[in-house]
Amino acid sequence: MNALLRILRARRLAARKAARTLLAGAVALGLTAPALAEPPLEKTEIRYQGWAGQVTFTELAEDLGYLAPLKLKWVGNTISGPQDIQTVVTGDIDIGGAFYGAILKLIAAKAPIKAVVGYYGSDANTYYGYFVKDDSPIKSARDLIGKKVAVNTLGAHLEFVLREYLARNGLGAGEAKQVTLVAIPPVSGEQALRQGQVEVSALSGVLRDKALERGGIRSLFNDTDLFGQFTGGAYVLRDKFIKDNPNAARKLVEGISRAIQWAQTTPPDQVKARFERIIAERKRNEDASSIKYWKSTGVASKGGVISDAEIQVWIDWLEKDGLFKPGQLKASDTYTNEFNYFRPGKTAEAR
Repeated sequence: MNALLRILRARRLAARKAARTLLAGAVALGLTAPALAEPPLEKTEIRYQGWAGQVTFTELAEDLGYLAPLKLKWVGNTISGPQDIQTVVTGDIDIGGAFYGAILKLIAAKAPIKAVVGYYGSDANTYYGYFVKDDSPIKSARDLIGKKVAVNTLGAHLEFVLREYLARNGLGAGEAKQVTLVAIPPVSGEQALRQGQVEVSALSGVLRDKALERGGIRSLFNDTDLFGQFTGGAYVLRDKFIKDNPNAARKLVEGISRAIQWAQTTPPDQVKARFERIIAERKRNEDASSIKYWKSTGVASKGGVISDAEIQVWIDWLEKDGLFKPGQLKASDTYTNEFNYFRPGKTAEAR
């Protein structure tokens, strides 16, 4: 019996040695490379729009090396989320981002796009506030009847939040229509409020912080008062882009989601320093002073993973407002997490 065991053990050792020899030879000849290499990308250039004085997560992803071998092609700056995703729909750019309400309206109108990664939102540090002058008689939602409110664009985040505030505070549809929305460039919002052109102005980020530093204004309410911390919008891709370029779509969205998570977990001073360097190196003749006021991503989930719940909030609102028929859109049909680096069941930790 002992002799038989020794023979079997010797055979096992010989087999292992042979396997190691074959593997070493394969590695030396490069035969294992295809199994380790990434699949080839269908395209290597991604067209996008930027924001003056800001760094998008798409740009951050490229700077961090998460997109290579993909290269970004900047085609100009956008003026709003709705404009950005409209440009995706027309095929003039490959990726753009906007508020979920704007995305849902386009999808309901049969635009062939899908949300692929959440990229902005509100939290304790990053939020939109609706401000009035200190001596304003406006104290409640009902006081807004007959007043003008400055927002950056109509039909987007700020309008939805305001109308939700009015509805939660008991204003009927007829009363809410008596609150006038005025589209004003964000940089002019504070001035319009102080000069009496509007009674309320929605401000965020550096514009909000600078206005508060100057004094003389007070907050009426914030978007986080209504929704808590939430992701408010996403980047979208065309369905055809995803179908024709699945590997490039994965590389792009994985890179963006990793960049978002990097910004979520890196000390703000380091994030700001990187943003400032990116802006300086791209040489677009822009003012980067607002970067020093950056505090957080506002994105509620790790790496911008999208959930039914964060989209259903806006579907419910659009149905309640009569813009959608009940059941017209299903949240899960409007987005995909397939390409997110942190997608459920395929996290970075599992790789």
